[in-house]
Amino acid sequence: MSEISNNNKRIAKNTLLLYFRMLFIMVVSLFTSRVILKTLGVEDFGIYNVVGGVVAMMGMLNSSMSSSTIRYLTYEMGTGNKELLAQIFSMCLQIFMLIAIIFVILAETVGLWFLNTQLVIPEERMLAANWVYQFSIISVVNQLLVNPYNASIISHERMNIYAYMSIFEVLLKLLIVYLLLIISYDRLIVYGFLFMMLSLLMTMAYRVYCIRNFEECHYHVNKDKKLFKQLVSYSGWNLFGSVSYFVKGQGLNVLINMFFNPSVNAARGIAYQINHAINQFVSNFYTAVKPQITKYYAQGDIENMENLVFRSSRLSFFLILLLSLPIIIETPQIVQLWLGQLPEYVVPFVRLIIIISAVEGIATPLMTVAHATGRIALYQSTVGTATILIIPISYVFLKMDFSPISVFIVSLVVAIICLFMRLWIVHYLVKFPFIKYTKNVFGRAFYTTIAATAIPLMVHKLLGDTTTDLFISIMVCCLSASAVIYFIGMERDEQKYVKRFIMSKVKK
Repeated sequence: MSEISNNNKRIAKNTLLLYFRMLFIMVVSLFTSRVILKTLGVEDFGIYNVVGGVVAMMGMLNSSMSSSTIRYLTYEMGTGNKELLAQIFSMCLQIFMLIAIIFVILAETVGLWFLNTQLVIPEERMLAANWVYQFSIISVVNQLLVNPYNASIISHERMNIYAYMSIFEVLLKLLIVYLLLIISYDRLIVYGFLFMMLSLLMTMAYRVYCIRNFEECHYHVNKDKKLFKQLVSYSGWNLFGSVSYFVKGQGLNVLINMFFNPSVNAARGIAYQINHAINQFVSNFYTAVKPQITKYYAQGDIENMENLVFRSSRLSFFLILLLSLPIIIETPQIVQLWLGQLPEYVVPFVRLIIIISAVEGIATPLMTVAHATGRIALYQSTVGTATILIIPISYVFLKMDFSPISVFIVSLVVAIICLFMRLWIVHYLVKFPFIKYTKNVFGRAFYTTIAATAIPLMVHKLLGDTTTDLFISIMVCCLSASAVIYFIGMERDEQKYVKRFIMSKVKK
């Protein structure tokens, strides 16, 4: 029992560390983005984003491989097989090396041709663009090669190091901004060079820390073909899942652009910015929880794994509810205050996208269980295919002259269907209790939402449109959601833990 209590404390501590990291990075990023735009100028800033976009193009492959590495390292840490753990780390590093070599070949041939013949860049800035492109290639290679070390830190649940390293990186970005202000040479080239040096330095820092603290991070050549195929196959199915979400996101954007004017795309972009800010908090919570779910499965402790999945599913939904309830109720006023205007369709877009995120948030722990088993072909093929189907279904509705809101309604319906598909697949893979999960998670989420919404809606109708009224409404939403989540949403042991946690902080 004490081990479970320690795990809960570790999850809470790691979540708080990741939140502190996220808030610090967010504040500094807002400042640096503004200064960099002013220093480089609109044209050079645009060139850097287009040319440096090569980093973003690697995002899906990088993400799928990183998830695979974290899963396999965490699983073997759970089993305690240190020899196999070291083999997996070395094999993952070799795979990333292979990806890096293939990437460099493609970047220096096809990519270089595309840069110099297809992109619209002023002739006098082509030399600078080519320098930035080469710096970006080196940065991508560094990003690839540091992934196994990042995965080791997350798998060992050393979130404090992960947070400190990220904060150190942000401070160096502040130094880059300062250097840009005092260096008179071509600032676009200097900016690209300094960011390349930053990536080299961070790669070295992660590598040195991991080699000194984790036995498995001492690289040795691994020729195990079976392990290679296993990791590549797992990553391939992960990549299919990532591609399906990418196709859905970009496909809906294109569809909206095909049937409506660009202002509707702008409304969608604004809605996703708000949703991204909320999801940052939830994703930090999951980063702290995922290793524990995988370790429980690896140890054969199915009961504690199930309990953690129930708890994390509920808490993730409650976290979204707490953060999004004032936004959903006061969307028009909040957007008006933020942007100084209220673009058409922003309000329904924001509300629907947040609800979709809440549904997907509940499902994420189920996805972690599926990944923990290593058998993800069924999961990724069914859920990924259903996700892609959103595009043709939405096209049919838009062709029938439905409003752009219809594409998000379609997305919500498919998200709900995918939630039950995930639950069924996990039930099939590990005999996960379907009915118990439905009552314990869906039931509590439904009753909590109804109860938390009642008072804020009544207060909203009584208040006006002033800033003071908005502040009062937000406070009522937060207090109502917090109270209902504590007394209705949480189980008794969770209430005791929250009470002890708050009392310990008050005493300090």
